[in-house]
Amino acid sequence: MIQRILLISDIHGNYPALKAIHAHFNDTKFEAVINCGDSLVYAPFPNETLDWLRQYATISILGNTDKKVIKLLRGKSFNKPGKPEKRIMYESTSEALTKKNSLFIQGLKKKSSLIIRRKTAAGKTSNLSIEIFHGSPAAHHEFLFDTTSNTRFKELAALCKADIIVTGHSHTPYHKEIGGTHFINPGSIGRMFDGDPAGSCATLTVTPKSIMVDHYRIPYNVKAVIREISKQGLPNIYSQMYLKGCKLN
Repeated sequence: MIQRILLISDIHGNYPALKAIHAHFNDTKFEAVINCGDSLVYAPFPNETLDWLRQYATISILGNTDKKVIKLLRGKSFNKPGKPEKRIMYESTSEALTKKNSLFIQGLKKKSSLIIRRKTAAGKTSNLSIEIFHGSPAAHHEFLFDTTSNTRFKELAALCKADIIVTGHSHTPYHKEIGGTHFINPGSIGRMFDGDPAGSCATLTVTPKSIMVDHYRIPYNVKAVIREISKQGLPNIYSQMYLKGCKLN
């Protein structure tokens, strides 16, 4: 039996990018959709994004931007980011959320897990464990890259003893097998930093004999994001960020 899971992360409110990925895989059957957080902030489509996640995502967890939005929803504040042009996106996001989506984002946890029942080539059944984090098993804000040392990956594997560890946060797609543990980052759907605006995601395919990961870059209607940024009167730096596929400095 072949089982497929769609892995997504770091949508950052970019619904046009999310919609493009949905369309790309429209004819593919997935056993689960896993979202590794940072669903909100920096693109102006928070409700459309959360509406989609509520309908299609099997598992969603919190990212660091989501946690700051929750603080604002609860009447609290935060220190970073301090620049007004960055804080405005957190504020506009929290103000725009519907009650249903406000409750949804506040109900998410910082980590989650999933067990896949896997039939072996011999016909026996075994459990395959997947642990889901935003940053890493050690810290919510830890960045893991394809260049992170194998020593660090081994340390993290020892913390949770999972067969597969899926993370986001670094916006860097990779798949590494370290000491029998698979580490996967699908990249960012809504805010890649490598000069290519196309959204990034991954699929996990489990067969009786193998665990396979495929990464995808899927173009989307960047102009739709820019139009909405302009319509809402948000800083032009966001438009440049999406056009160039770069960080907001």
